[in-house]
Amino acid sequence: MKVLIVGGVAGGAGTAARLRRNDEKAEIILLEKGPHISYANCGLPYYVGGVIREKEKLQLQTPESFHNRFRVDVRTGHEVVSVNLEKQMAVITSEEKTYEESYDKLVLSPGAEPIIPLVQGIKENEDHIFTLRNVEDSYRIYDYIEEKKPKYCAVIGAGFIGMEIAENLFERGISVSIIEGADHVMPPLDIDMSHRIHNEIRSRGIELYLKKMCSGIEEDHLVLSDGTRVKADLVILSIGVRPATGFLKDSGIALGHRGEIIVNEYMETSHQNIYALGDAVAVSHVVNGQKVLIPLASPANKQGRIVGDNLCGKRCAYKGSQGTSIMKFFDLTVAVTGEKEESLKSQGRSYGKIFTVSASHAGYYPGGSQMYIKTLFEPESGRILGAQIVGKDGVDKRIDLLANAVRFGQTCYQLQEEELSYAPPFSSAKDPVNMVGYVIENVLEGKMNPYYIEDVENIPENAVCLDVRKKEEYDSGHIPGYQNIPLDELREHLEEIDQSKEIYLTCQIGLRGYLAQCILAQNGIETRNLSGGYALWKEMDQDRNTKV
Repeated sequence: MKVLIVGGVAGGAGTAARLRRNDEKAEIILLEKGPHISYANCGLPYYVGGVIREKEKLQLQTPESFHNRFRVDVRTGHEVVSVNLEKQMAVITSEEKTYEESYDKLVLSPGAEPIIPLVQGIKENEDHIFTLRNVEDSYRIYDYIEEKKPKYCAVIGAGFIGMEIAENLFERGISVSIIEGADHVMPPLDIDMSHRIHNEIRSRGIELYLKKMCSGIEEDHLVLSDGTRVKADLVILSIGVRPATGFLKDSGIALGHRGEIIVNEYMETSHQNIYALGDAVAVSHVVNGQKVLIPLASPANKQGRIVGDNLCGKRCAYKGSQGTSIMKFFDLTVAVTGEKEESLKSQGRSYGKIFTVSASHAGYYPGGSQMYIKTLFEPESGRILGAQIVGKDGVDKRIDLLANAVRFGQTCYQLQEEELSYAPPFSSAKDPVNMVGYVIENVLEGKMNPYYIEDVENIPENAVCLDVRKKEEYDSGHIPGYQNIPLDELREHLEEIDQSKEIYLTCQIGLRGYLAQCILAQNGIETRNLSGGYALWKEMDQDRNTKV
């Protein structure tokens, strides 16, 4: 069996390695248009920032080491420019020649390429404008900084790579601006979970421009869509990627409208003996079943193992992706899994949501920090549809547990039953994930009737708004229009509450508001409780009232 594999990073190299483990006799040719294979894409911003100091650390395997271990014919600098399905032949170019290579089976893992916006000035000033997608890009950016000593960098696009490169350039002493066309950073997040990140960005001295596009790039500055001029003698373009499938346009292999390769659950394309995987393919979303592009390393590696098995006659299915991701941003950790509220709304799907604010470990043990958790669920069953967390320590552990809940269709009741490791330095006796389960159950059973930070400005003028925190907490800051009755004194003030009006409660994070709701409900008084409490509202208020 002769197998051609197009693309030598996560998916392609993973396929080759698995195939060799399955079949010692197969002829395997790995074609990579760049000079490197099997490199750590996710580590590139940290090389630019000097966190990873040795170039070699980015390369998990060299062509030589990969050949020595797996006896794969690795050809770097060889680009597949077309595929002839009838002849089962690929046309390949290199510096030395253009040639044809036959195959019995073909694996397509070409990855994705950066989207370059149509902005005036990009071509004229290419020497200080960069994308960050591969090892060579990171080398070029690093060398440019060492040689030119830029003072101002503009990062266009605030996704994972944009945010990570912004942090790393800032840590190198460069003044950084972030430009994002949407109303919040981090597209996998909802806006209500982005406020804390916006505030962190600004607190670092990084300028943040939201709902603005770049309309022009000049030698030492950008021009934004509203005429704002942003200093920049270094520009990083990070507005997203698209499948690098131009060479397949006229091949006859089925492609989607974004150029993505269409595959079935076995990673088979529209043509027999041709497989595809990685950032160039559309896969089923675990929650909604729709075909989506999720360019992440973990799915690509899993798919490589599956394709390596299926090439040898097995029928292993890839059961979909859910976009589980995590990012370090200065002291914050940002993580997501499954659906977000924006996409559920666009699908017209019913859902419930809660916000919980939990300590990373036992409150009496020093050094803890709070994490904000947003969880989306089915209102009928309590099935977990997605989660987002912004915090510091312990975020990785909790997002992985919630990712499992999304993947395996768990409900809030099963989250309650999770028996999780506990010691004061690591967690609480009721882990934040257990708490998510308890709070959702309270909502489903009507014990907690929530409202949300976006509802605050639409509360009726004649409503009763109560803040049940302690007086000193209230005096240090509160939502305008809320009067203070501390929880511990609430029972003595029941007669003062006008039950003919709508009643809205808040506290610091939502717990005391829930306790107040229980007290009032058992005295015949219906209320609503602010999910996430004053803490979440304060992040939104600070964000909205900060210019640039």
